[in-house]
Order: sequence, then C-alpha cells, then structure tokens
Amino acid sequence: MSDKDVRVDLTGFAATVPDEVIDRLRAGRRVLTICHENPEADALGSALAVSLIVEAGGGVATPVCADPMPEMYKFMPGMDRFRQQPDPAMEYDLLVVGDCGELERIGPVFESHAELFARVPILDIDHHLSNPRFGAVDWIDARSSATCEMVTLLAWRMGIPLTTGNGMMATALAGGLVMDTGNFQHPNVTPRTLVVAAALREAGADFSEIARRLYRSKPNTQLILFGRVLARLGSDLEGKLVWSTLELADLAVSGAASAESEGLIDLIAQSETAEAAILFKEVDGNGSTRVSVRTRDGGVDATVLTGTFGGGGHARAAGATVNLPLDKARVAVLARAASLVAEVGR
Repeated sequence: MSDKDVRVDLTGFAATVPDEVIDRLRAGRRVLTICHENPEADALGSALAVSLIVEAGGGVATPVCADPMPEMYKFMPGMDRFRQQPDPAMEYDLLVVGDCGELERIGPVFESHAELFARVPILDIDHHLSNPRFGAVDWIDARSSATCEMVTLLAWRMGIPLTTGNGMMATALAGGLVMDTGNFQHPNVTPRTLVVAAALREAGADFSEIARRLYRSKPNTQLILFGRVLARLGSDLEGKLVWSTLELADLAVSGAASAESEGLIDLIAQSETAEAAILFKEVDGNGSTRVSVRTRDGGVDATVLTGTFGGGGHARAAGATVNLPLDKARVAVLARAASLVAEVGR
C-alpha cells in the first residue's frame, strides 16, 4: 500500500468534542482568537488554527497575542497574521481564549480591553487541569497533551480539512504538539496524541523540520543566555531539587529576547537526580518573578507547588507568577519545593 492510500481516521476521538463548542464556533461570525502573553507554539498554533476554522465556515477571525511574535516561531506560515490588539473596526461576537490556565495570562490586552471581555461571550479551550473555567463555554481536557491536540479534533469534528490554508493549519497544530510534548518525549503523550500527529503528518505537516526549528536550531544569543543560566545551577537534597535563575541582566548581556528563554526549564529538568527542577525568571524589575516547574513521574505534583503561589498547569509541568522580587521568591518557593520533594519515597 502506498502513502497516498493511507487514511488516518480521527472520527472516534473527535466525537468527544462537546456539541456546545461546535455550536458556539458555528454561530460566531466575527471572532477574536487570543492566546497568552509570552506565547509558545501551542498557544500560537491553536489560536491560528481556530481562526482558520472560523474562516472556513464563512466567518471573520482575528488572531491576537499581546506580545510581538517571537523570532523562533516566524518560520511557521500564518504567524504574521497575529495582531497585538483586537481590530478596533471589528464588532466581535465571540472571543476564543486558548491555552490559558487563567484569563489573566492574556496579559495587557485583557486589562486594556476589559469592556470587551466583559461583554462578549468567551469560549475557553484549554488542557490545563487548573483552569478555573472562566468562559461562557469551557472545554477543558487535561488528558490532552496540548491545546493543539484538542483543536485538531475540533477541526475534524467540524469537517474542516487539516490541509486548510495550503498546509498552514496542519503546521500550526503540529508545532503545538511538538512543543508541548517535548518532541514526543514527555509523559503526556498518549495513543491519541500519536494518532492526531499521524493525521497532521498526512495533512502535510513536516514534523522533522518543525522539531529542528524548535529544538535543534538556536540563535547564538540564546546559547549564550542558556550558558549564563546553567552556570548558576543550584541543588539541594542530594540533587533531588535543582534550580537556576534568569535575571534581566542575562538578557542584556547575551542580547537575547525574553522569548529565547523558552526551553530552558526543560534543559534544567534533564538533571538525572532531580525530582523537581525550577527556573526563576525576573519578570520586569517591578517585584514579581515567573516560576517554571518540571517534576518526575510518580513524584511531586507540580501543580501543588505552583498552586501555593497562585499558579497552575499540569502535574509534571506547571508555572506561577510570584509577587515577590527574585531573591525573596526563590527562598519561598524553594522552601515549599523542598518539603514536597522530601515526601517522595524513592
């Protein structure tokens, strides 16, 4: 049998997409699809794909992200469509918020357009277990490896070809899968994830090139940044707790953009002894610190650690913004992390 005879069928998986999600999207004619600030491939890919779904159904969509497009994602077609603000000429009738564990993660767009978010219904599509369900309709699937996995099933259920946009949709969705699964190496990969990936590959997504661009191709500024942060790696509890710190000065010295810190926590988590790996990131000098956490299977639940500080995510990967300056945030978080790591019985 040749490749052209292959037909990956997602119908059974797509049947789990809630009817009310389909109904909301079909009714939306002027849709804002928005992702979180400091975006990564899953947030961007799902927002772009939902826009393409809306447009395939005859509607108009505006993909928005509060931050400028990170350089590392510009290779994916359609990323130039993102605006940093809603279109002021558009009377939106639906807001689709994707991959946001909490509404505030949208960033300054949420604050500057509070009236819009209060007035227009929100369709919340997310795979974070900690999502507080802030939408008029909430579709939360914590079993999904990525929001892009969910949106792939959404497109299939609505009869929108994954080849839509001359391959734009397939590439966008595949990018989210590659990023949120660590190139299919994280424990969140399920049989469904792999079948979804097969469907996207069949639709033309070049997983090899996507993985190369996201994981095996880095600007020199990013390599310098990683070196500075890794050089100050700290550990405790016989290496079961490891951490490092990214300071604003590291960005200035390396010449790297903030978005180039993407992937750093996963590198720290490669420690062979660590039950918990933590990256502390100085946000903007205003007294807050971003914390990213990775933990090992069968051990510390990362959401328990980040939840102590108002954050959330997944059991193995979670984050929080701590309203403390870097030094104080590190002391507080490490103390809590040490107590959780000490409870792991292995």
